[in-house]
Amino acid sequence: MVSSTSSSSASNASTMAVDAQKKAQDVQAQQVTKLLDGMQQQTQQQTQQVTAQKTGMGNTLNITG
Repeated sequence: MVSSTSSSSASNASTMAVDAQKKAQDVQAQQVTKLLDGMQQQTQQQTQQVTAQKTGMGNTLNITG
């Protein structure tokens, strides 16, 4: 009887560890997505600034259409 209880406890602990790992991976995926989105916005802003400097039309010109 003791062995089945400890087996059940080990199974529960294993399940909890897997769940914790999945949650950590989800959080990391969200952080990477947020980072990549921020980098994309920075690149767009830099492109707009370079275009504004080249054309002399100013920074607030919306060239994305």
